[in-house]
Amino acid sequence: MLSEIICCKIKHMKFTSDEFLKICKNIPFLACLSPRELSEIESVVIIRKFLKNQVILLEEDDPSYFYFIIAGRVKVIRYNEAGKELMLAIHKRYDYFGEMAILDGRTSPATIIAMDDCTIGFLTRANFNKFIMTNEKSLQQIISLLCLRLRDAWSMLNIFGFGEAGDKVRAALKMLSQKFGTEERSGTIIHIKLTHKDVANFAAVSRETASRIISTMMKAGEIEMIDHRYFLLKHSFFDKIRVL
Repeated sequence: MLSEIICCKIKHMKFTSDEFLKICKNIPFLACLSPRELSEIESVVIIRKFLKNQVILLEEDDPSYFYFIIAGRVKVIRYNEAGKELMLAIHKRYDYFGEMAILDGRTSPATIIAMDDCTIGFLTRANFNKFIMTNEKSLQQIISLLCLRLRDAWSMLNIFGFGEAGDKVRAALKMLSQKFGTEERSGTIIHIKLTHKDVANFAAVSRETASRIISTMMKAGEIEMIDHRYFLLKHSFFDKIRVL
């Protein structure tokens, strides 16, 4: 299993306490802990670097770790029956994953792959149970987290529910804007670098189809590319969003 391979290859690396506190502020069930409790957790965190496109966690791996991102981005994917990659989520710096498998003891529901060179922190299942599952405040935050994950899953089902490829691409961009977007006078900027292939995998369409639809929306003035990196969704883009 990949988790066993990781266990052999992980090396202890150091990061500053200030950086660890920044990470904890973005993880609700850690943010509610006392400085002493966080210091104890920091002392048992394991850190490892991953190269771009390297697999971090395989679907069906045993639940051995809780993961948080110190640097870089990762994508959460599954493969359909035809072997096509379906992207379920993107996690950026200070995001986290792996909590569901830790909580219910079942295998990982998806595969996690590094989108950039990444630095990932690991907390073993035993330490997760010791520090998180025994704390009432943390447990309350975990309940809220699970509700958020469920809402994200509903958003993905909404995308898959559209029959037209154009509606799927629009819904995917809207969902990405809700998670990574910042509202400006001219529209909403998605502050994460996305390729046409990334959008296609989110929308469950081919890359060629996604590129064609994106090109059509750009010509219509609904979207723009900022610095050749970020999507700007203009107000007219949202006017054409369909609701299932």
